[in-house]
Amino acid sequence: MPTRRRAVGLLLTAALSASACSGAATGADAQQDRIRVVATTGILADLARNVAGDRASVTQMVPDGADPHSWEPSLRTIRDVAYADVALSNYLLLEEHAIIRAMDANLPPNAKSVSVAEEAAKQGATVLPLVEDQSLDTVWLGMRVIGSGRSLGADRSSEVDLVATGVEGPGEASAYLTTSFGEPQIGFASSDGFDEASGYQADTSVLPADAHQHMSWAFTQPGVYRIHFEARLRTSPGAAPTPLGSGTAVFAVGVGAGEVAAQQGRAVLAAGHADITADLDRAMLTLAADKGAVGEGAAPLPAAAPSATGEGGGGDPTGGTGLSAMESYSLDDIVIDVPTRTLTQVPGTGYRFVGEPGSDVYMLPQAVLGKHVHGEIDPHLWHDAHNAAAYVRVIRDALAEADPASADEYQRNAAAYLARLDGLDAEMQAEIARIPPERRRLVTTNDAFGYLARAYGLEVSGFVAPNPGVEPSVADRVRLQATLTDLRIPAVFLEPNLARTRSTLRTAAGDAGVRVCPLYGDTLDANAPTYIDMMRFNAHSLASCLGDTEQETP
Repeated sequence: MPTRRRAVGLLLTAALSASACSGAATGADAQQDRIRVVATTGILADLARNVAGDRASVTQMVPDGADPHSWEPSLRTIRDVAYADVALSNYLLLEEHAIIRAMDANLPPNAKSVSVAEEAAKQGATVLPLVEDQSLDTVWLGMRVIGSGRSLGADRSSEVDLVATGVEGPGEASAYLTTSFGEPQIGFASSDGFDEASGYQADTSVLPADAHQHMSWAFTQPGVYRIHFEARLRTSPGAAPTPLGSGTAVFAVGVGAGEVAAQQGRAVLAAGHADITADLDRAMLTLAADKGAVGEGAAPLPAAAPSATGEGGGGDPTGGTGLSAMESYSLDDIVIDVPTRTLTQVPGTGYRFVGEPGSDVYMLPQAVLGKHVHGEIDPHLWHDAHNAAAYVRVIRDALAEADPASADEYQRNAAAYLARLDGLDAEMQAEIARIPPERRRLVTTNDAFGYLARAYGLEVSGFVAPNPGVEPSVADRVRLQATLTDLRIPAVFLEPNLARTRSTLRTAAGDAGVRVCPLYGDTLDANAPTYIDMMRFNAHSLASCLGDTEQETP
């Protein structure tokens, strides 16, 4: 069933307080001489355990085998946060935002919170921009939040509501995202009206600061549509929302966008990546679009002040592929083209909010399938062992600050583990060297392996997010099969926790007669219970499946 996008509420403080009172004394007596560390993921927890030794108790929030991009916290994990002395998150928008909000809201005031990936850059880690395939021949439209919002009291736990308040047009309009398990999550839908009394709760998309998400946009009839939006900032749960402005997006659906633009004194947006954007520092709603994507007739807004990027004028952290490659426009200046070639059919009964199953609908596709809320920097730094070493140095310093009496032990433990990571890196290099250079091409389920490719001499030739609920288009299938056959790809790679799901990648691999092999991404499990185990498994899987194809798949 489709679900509505809603703000994720934290668990009741009263319940947490009751649980804390009942267990605090026992926990304190049992571990009074050990600090408590809570980490969001199993990978971070494993690194922390190697630094902590027996001087700290380390727990993880996201269980092994679960996806940190979508997992939501339970009362038990929030209790771990409430007792913690140190909290470790990867951040860079890796984790589901409910995890970050739960951590920040429930961590004791005197505890230390560390965004490890962000701090790792100061310890020598390499960061890469999150590069996305923009090969669609129509607009790739989503929603985005930019700016720090610090002047408004915003921090990493804050959220922005992007609200559709009404639709004018010849038919119904809707926007939704499709999860990795094929279920639509509704951003807004005009078919059931707009409820002002509820604050338009059913037609609200919620994003963290500095995030964007991809969506599908559907229209049931040709003509000109005007969709009214407003944005509001919620700095913390329960805080009164701060208005961020409003605006109206105009869509030319199945009609001449150029003619509509000429009549209304606007410019046409017909291709590239664009987002309905809440600008926290300008306190306004805009349209962010690829440079050069907007036709003649509209001028971009003046550049934001340096503080709007959160970099203090220090430059673009995306290396020129993030917001520096986009320009902001007034929504009043743009017509978004939804051409006739986007005409398709409503997929099935789960999409009745779009229209009757099998009926015609004009669709700007989501393009990147799966619940995909992210920032501009690829957060999967640990797939390079050198970056994992930077994580270890960050964790070492955080534990030493929280527990100065044990600082020497943390230093010794970290030094020993860093030596093991050096050995791991050498093993990785040696394993990948077994693969002939022309076969070092990586095709995976998603965009999590850029660091692995860069560090160990692989080329990312393609990725497809698994989506069992929507049949891949013929064009998508042909494009992927062409990649597999033209480049003579011997194997594609699927994360073990997705092995039982149907996916475009598995289907295309079967059609092309290539192997499907395992590759760990964001989580550990019984077959790879530690970070080093995971990296060794991945190296062996790559070497076996891309190199000597006569060897068995791990």
